[in-house]
Amino acid sequence: MEHYFAPCPRGLAAVLADELSTLGAATVAAQEAGVEFIGDKAFGYRANLHSRMASRVLQRVAHFPYANEQQIYDAASMLAWPSWFDVSRTIKVEINAHRCPLKSLDFITLRVKDAVCDKFREQVDARPSVDAREPDIRIHVFLDATHANLYLDLSGEPLFKRGVRDHTGEAPLKKNLAAGIIKLSGWQPGEAFLDPMCGSGTFLIEAAEMALDIAPGLSGGKLREFAFTKLKTFDKPMWDAQVAEAKLRIKPGTLLPIFGTDKYGYAITDARENLTANGLIDCVHLKQVSILEVAAPATSGVLVTNPPYGERLGDTTDLADLYPKLGDWMKQKFAGWRAYFFTGDPQLAKGVRLSASKRTPLFNGKIECRLFEYKIIAGSNRKPA
Repeated sequence: MEHYFAPCPRGLAAVLADELSTLGAATVAAQEAGVEFIGDKAFGYRANLHSRMASRVLQRVAHFPYANEQQIYDAASMLAWPSWFDVSRTIKVEINAHRCPLKSLDFITLRVKDAVCDKFREQVDARPSVDAREPDIRIHVFLDATHANLYLDLSGEPLFKRGVRDHTGEAPLKKNLAAGIIKLSGWQPGEAFLDPMCGSGTFLIEAAEMALDIAPGLSGGKLREFAFTKLKTFDKPMWDAQVAEAKLRIKPGTLLPIFGTDKYGYAITDARENLTANGLIDCVHLKQVSILEVAAPATSGVLVTNPPYGERLGDTTDLADLYPKLGDWMKQKFAGWRAYFFTGDPQLAKGVRLSASKRTPLFNGKIECRLFEYKIIAGSNRKPA
């Protein structure tokens, strides 16, 4: 059994832990920035293929106490790096630290890289090259105040980069964050789902793939690449069997109760292109319409959106006018629905003037955001102006 760590967007560790437990992980422990768990080699492959919320899956290769840089070098130089990957593979060492007492993280990164290269030189009289942009093998170092953890990155490119590259006119929401927000909403496939400010369609794609049981590693019908296939320990028959099983689980593409609207034609164009690229254009209802003109497509359901601010809606005056109208719009047209607004704008909750039943702190990169939950019932949850 192997020890793994899956980092994720801050605020999603609990739902990621639930996901990994459902997939079959053992000894699952949520932390602030991710989830520790145990599983065999096959589960490492499975987590990469099926996890919607993890940013990466890392396999721990060392855990040890340290007090200085030399102890980190010594421990790293004892590991069997040449048994894990060939000297022809390019490498990159990445480091994260929390309350680390040492002065220079860059120096520690250099020392770990030296330890890896020295081990190869000792055993095969050659050293791997470093590639800072697109390495074959990423080695992650995590330091707390007293202990170091070294990991091999089994994912390579972050897992939120699915098999299809999106068309987008602006910075999109990362797909694992979007998937986590949908999970936090409690939405279940078969229930009506609406994003009335859908932008490039990230929420729509994630919801449709959940409904059709499409593994995120198979988005768009394309199997993305994973770094574990470049390791000497890669078991191709085991991996092929997992991919075949995931493909068999995919449901036929039919029109789903998933709805996306946006005021702007360029956003609808982006969403249509992305849905088409992912093979989902016939599964989702898409329409260009201003949000305040959108009517509930069902008597109950889940509304999830990331209200754009700044560039797409104009200046703060426009927002100040819009937010109270959003509150009225929900009360008038969406009684019986649950609404979830994900935003980095602290004025949204005050402007909408509805009582949020839940406020979940989440991070979009380094930006602290909130996911506001509103259970819409007619005429009873309006705050005074």
